[in-house]
Amino acid sequence: MMKTIKLMVALAALFLVQSATTFANNPTFPPVTKWDKLGQKKVDFRLDKDEVKVTLVQGLFTAIKLKIKDGPINMHRCIVHFKNGTKQDVRIRKNIPAGGETRVIQLDGGGKRVIQKVVFLYDSKKRTDKATVALWGKH
Repeated sequence: MMKTIKLMVALAALFLVQSATTFANNPTFPPVTKWDKLGQKKVDFRLDKDEVKVTLVQGLFTAIKLKIKDGPINMHRCIVHFKNGTKQDVRIRKNIPAGGETRVIQLDGGGKRVIQKVVFLYDSKKRTDKATVALWGKH
């Protein structure tokens, strides 16, 4: 009876080790990425700048992206302001249609950063619908 229990425990342990190894080495299981919406701003039609203040309490992020809706926009650049007073100036220079987004922008510093606000500079050539710019942060 005792040998049977020990054998069952050993087999269960072997199964768990094998499952963990298979899961960790299998590229079909992508890592879980969590994005939080940090804020949004309805923008004007002319060359302008706006900002999104980040009020998320646990504002530790490794990357950001901007999603555009309601109308197209020509995004020139964004400036990420960190809580420690440093800034990261990112040149985007891209026409983004409604429903589009910027590339994923990795934050400088090699780790998680606390974002205070993001200022973005843009213009809109189409005068039909005002675009909305949403700021997303990746944990």
